[in-house]
Amino acid sequence: MTGSLQSFKAELFKALAHPARIRILELLRDGEKSVTEMQLALSAEGSSVSQQLAILRMKNLVDTRRKGNVIFYRLRDRQVNKLLDVARQIFEAHVVQLQSITGGQEETRRSATQSR
Repeated sequence: MTGSLQSFKAELFKALAHPARIRILELLRDGEKSVTEMQLALSAEGSSVSQQLAILRMKNLVDTRRKGNVIFYRLRDRQVNKLLDVARQIFEAHVVQLQSITGGQEETRRSATQSR
């Protein structure tokens, strides 16, 4: 069981390992969107967006609904939003840490320049 859970997690993170796929999932936070809406929001070519959507669909992260000629995508599991939120919190913590490190280095450089 542990091995299959780890494999599932690895596959999930592989599916999330592309900036366009992350952006698509973020676009779907507020509800379903058509492929055209996502293309416009991403300023990307249709083939690129469709390719990324196919990967997300294959990994069971999104579902589709067809209305006439239009295909709408939506998150399959709203828990994905929590995962994206945690990733943002980790990112923001790292940014703050990096800013404090570089801020300290900047002060050291200023002090060294002023003492010359």
